[in-house]
Amino acid sequence: MGKILTGGCQCGAVRFAVSEFARPSICHCRMCQKAYGSFFGALVEVKDGCFTRGEPKWFASSNVARRGFCEKCGTPLAYETEFGLEFSIGAFDDPTKIAPVIQVNLSDKLEFYDNLSSLPIKHEVSEEWQNFLTSVYSNQHPDYEIKIWPKGSDYDEPS
Repeated sequence: MGKILTGGCQCGAVRFAVSEFARPSICHCRMCQKAYGSFFGALVEVKDGCFTRGEPKWFASSNVARRGFCEKCGTPLAYETEFGLEFSIGAFDDPTKIAPVIQVNLSDKLEFYDNLSSLPIKHEVSEEWQNFLTSVYSNQHPDYEIKIWPKGSDYDEPS
């Protein structure tokens, strides 16, 4: 058994813990693109994952797979087939501990994907944008375990 890694959805209603995982991957299939609303899905096979707060809702994305997500905030959390359960790498509190080691389903890979890191980077920040950023108050669950989040919400755990 390894170090326990935790994670969960954006609002904190669903949390999970994992101590053994394998094959972190980037999946380029069209279903992952749609499920994540992104260019790919980043998933890791979990051998002993369990939900520690709440349960995801499940959507049968095909006749052989289902995808778990938080019904309150929509965060994609899991993918399951007869071969096992996978959790979304981005939903872990510290996704740097689970760097992808393989890409799969390349036939659906978007043609611009390989050039993303060569796009220009905008370094300057306008005063208007900086003022906007300083006004932001995040309702996102922090990237660590807490007993109650947010105070007084539907997501509180009993004392």
